[in-house]
Amino acid sequence: MQPLNQLGYALLRTLRDHLRPLVAYHLLFTLLASALLVPMIAWVSRTLLAQLNRTVVTNDALIALLFSPLGLGVMLVSLGFTFLLIYWQQAGMLLVAVRPKDNHYQLAFEALWLSTLRLPALAWLVVLQVGSHLLLLAPFMMGLSWLYDVWLSGLDPYYLQRVRPTALWYFIACALPLVLLWISLAAWLYLRWLLALPLVALDNCSPYQALKHSVRLTKGWHRSIGVAVLALLLVIISLPIMATWLFDSIVTPLLWWLPEHNAVLIPAMLAYLTGYVLVTLTITFLGIATNALLSACLYLQLAHRETRPLPRSNDAHPGRLAWAIELSVLLLAGLQAWWILNSFEIRENVKVIAHRGSSMVAPENTLAATKQAIRDGADAVELDVRLSADGHVMLYHDRSLARLTGDRREFGDLTREELSEFDVGSWFGDAFQNERIAGLDDALKTVRGRASLMIDMKPLPGEEQTLANAVLAVLAAETDSRYRCWATQSNPLQANAHCGFPNTLLEMRVATMSPSIVTHLKQQAPELRVTLLAQLILPGTLDRRQFDALGLRHNRINRQEITLAALYGYEIHAWTVNDRARMSTLIDLGVDAIITDYPDRLRELIEDRRTLSDGGLMLVKLRNWLRQ
Repeated sequence: MQPLNQLGYALLRTLRDHLRPLVAYHLLFTLLASALLVPMIAWVSRTLLAQLNRTVVTNDALIALLFSPLGLGVMLVSLGFTFLLIYWQQAGMLLVAVRPKDNHYQLAFEALWLSTLRLPALAWLVVLQVGSHLLLLAPFMMGLSWLYDVWLSGLDPYYLQRVRPTALWYFIACALPLVLLWISLAAWLYLRWLLALPLVALDNCSPYQALKHSVRLTKGWHRSIGVAVLALLLVIISLPIMATWLFDSIVTPLLWWLPEHNAVLIPAMLAYLTGYVLVTLTITFLGIATNALLSACLYLQLAHRETRPLPRSNDAHPGRLAWAIELSVLLLAGLQAWWILNSFEIRENVKVIAHRGSSMVAPENTLAATKQAIRDGADAVELDVRLSADGHVMLYHDRSLARLTGDRREFGDLTREELSEFDVGSWFGDAFQNERIAGLDDALKTVRGRASLMIDMKPLPGEEQTLANAVLAVLAAETDSRYRCWATQSNPLQANAHCGFPNTLLEMRVATMSPSIVTHLKQQAPELRVTLLAQLILPGTLDRRQFDALGLRHNRINRQEITLAALYGYEIHAWTVNDRARMSTLIDLGVDAIITDYPDRLRELIEDRRTLSDGGLMLVKLRNWLRQ
């Protein structure tokens, strides 16, 4: 086999010689996939998942679904269709690379047709190749599950994240060799079967024969092939990162020198976005094409002792429609840039929600953290609540007392009186010694006329409705207290500052990760605003008409989620965001509220953005869009 630098040279020469027909095929396949195939696969997946009659918004729910027979079947079908789409695209590019033709677009159509005829064989190759990798993964997953049960079973996930006890490191130490062994075996299997796809697409081999023949051809070469594949992978990964960095670091600062007149700024930003879209499309094409051409070069060298595909003849021509189609790409890039620019919204109205109070300045879920959050400018204070043994709603996050107090007893096994004896402030700092576990009723009194609460319910399994009813009872009692307070006041402004808004159900918000509890809460108190918290959303499993807000982990929020929220009329709340740059990006994405450990930092950012001119704010939005 030729050295890596010679293989790279052959790859670049092949890309240069076959660039126009590869571009033609990529455009045709992308049009077909985006207009028909991807929407169809997404629709089928959502339809199948909807038949499960199960909402999946948490990691635990996702794991439970994956290990159910029907859920496992749906996932395998979706995974199979995804890989079939990839194999189909790669097969067509292989056919373009090895079949000389004069008319580029005629060759692209022929490659699309021939690769379509090979779909049954490609489907069986997906079953054999991807299925083998899944079977290889299965025993390792069982081993990791067993190790989890041995070391981490029964420990609170948040306790593991924050305290990182010795058991967590024991689990990692035992699991890491298993993971590395699986990666090694999966990589070895992938490299030995690397030529199976070109053998099926180009030599019309059956999938089983292609896999066997690939093993024979790569015997003794898998290390060299591994270096080539790894080098290509690093290039593919680094190109988009470098392009974004170049635009952000070099091109974007140039825009700040432009005069803030719309006649100058808007055309410049439009040209900027058009260039970025074109660069992104080019990088995507190069990643897909070079992966296919690497397979083609390796296949020709090992199977036919040819260095690379033959170059095109000098008489090759693109065809009559080539320029029109390729110019349409420029037009589409410009239209997309215009759409992006018009999606920037100058008006902003994002709420500041303090996560467990100002939990980086004061101990979490305490009255001290609640008061600090109000001083830091929070619009609302998010507090976690649990039930005590005697049915009181108390402020606390974890299932056990271990993380904050060192006592390993379960929170729900102790009464309110017993819980109030624990010091949950000393661990944070001497200034907070003797800070006690407070009740929800105490927190409601603290925020009267100053802020609202987001009450995040943390029930034990089986006590979801009990906790929800207890929270509603506390809110009803607070409403009665506020109305009695208002009755003693003569000045409405003073009454609101002293007593708070009278109807607590209208002012407060309750959050939960259980869709069934959302339904229960809305039935019991229709006027209460309810937020469904989600770690993820499996398509087709969530009824988006039942809640008032959707709280999503901030890295799960994208433009599609914002669009769906506008369509169904609910808010998007991002959690938990502490980085100022990420806060700014989410504001520009269009979220309605940000939950943060640093409410003062978010409030300062909002005020800083309000001081910007429209042109300056547009440039900030452009940079944030690029960073997405």
